[in-house]
Amino acid sequence: MAQHSSPTARPNWIAGGLSTIWLIIIGVPIISMIVWGLTTERAFRDAGPLAIPTVWTFDNVTEIIDRGFLGYYWNTAIITVASIALSLVLALPAAYAIVRSRSWLASASFRMFLLGLAIPAQAVIIPLYLIITEMGLYDTLIAVILPTVAFTLPLVILILSGALRDVPRDVYEAMTLDGAGSFRMLVNAVIPIARGSISAVCIFVGLNAWNSFIFPLIFIRSEENTVVTLGLRQFQQEFAVDIPGLMMAVLISAIPVFLLYLFARRWLIAGLAGAGGR
Repeated sequence: MAQHSSPTARPNWIAGGLSTIWLIIIGVPIISMIVWGLTTERAFRDAGPLAIPTVWTFDNVTEIIDRGFLGYYWNTAIITVASIALSLVLALPAAYAIVRSRSWLASASFRMFLLGLAIPAQAVIIPLYLIITEMGLYDTLIAVILPTVAFTLPLVILILSGALRDVPRDVYEAMTLDGAGSFRMLVNAVIPIARGSISAVCIFVGLNAWNSFIFPLIFIRSEENTVVTLGLRQFQQEFAVDIPGLMMAVLISAIPVFLLYLFARRWLIAGLAGAGGR
């Protein structure tokens, strides 16, 4: 019998060329940040940003520690973890009620949360400031956690509602016949099935909390509650900017975000695309 050889796939030069261009656009700034972060401020000013540094040093890392960035990282980590936990505690029951309930109140609540997607934080920052001040939360980490959760909650509920709608109705009916209540059904059936979207939500909220700038800028004043994004301003002087120190601080602050996205990007993309937990 004659064997038919499969046709050789032709390389897609256009896609390869565009991917290379995109890689250069993304890679050049990152490489520049690494190079600038490993040189001294004097060498950077003498040689300029386009020259290859002749002096390499890790003193910028020591300077970052001396400026108190470890405390900034700790505050940012607290805000990030608390925002993720509070978002899940509020969004999971809300999404479950929206999906399972047939009342008009659940439908109206879902539309109200969707309306929150159209409200930018900058538009309500003055009322938020007055509320935070009247509650006695100004210059505390809670003053950053609560607005962060509030402005991520609409999208979180939207993602989780889509994931819970993908849960087979047979699962709900089987657990109802077994005498399971709403809480047990949520914990034992819904959460394990929708764990992909829950992971995507955690990543989304974590990225927003870690990179938050406007809320810490408005609601935090003291040094002990400063976060990483505010700490970066220390490298900006009145008439100059310490570029090498700033680049090293940005690199170190981006490491947790990079690792989080690197190991969980599949869940993030799947969850935001509406793939649910399956």
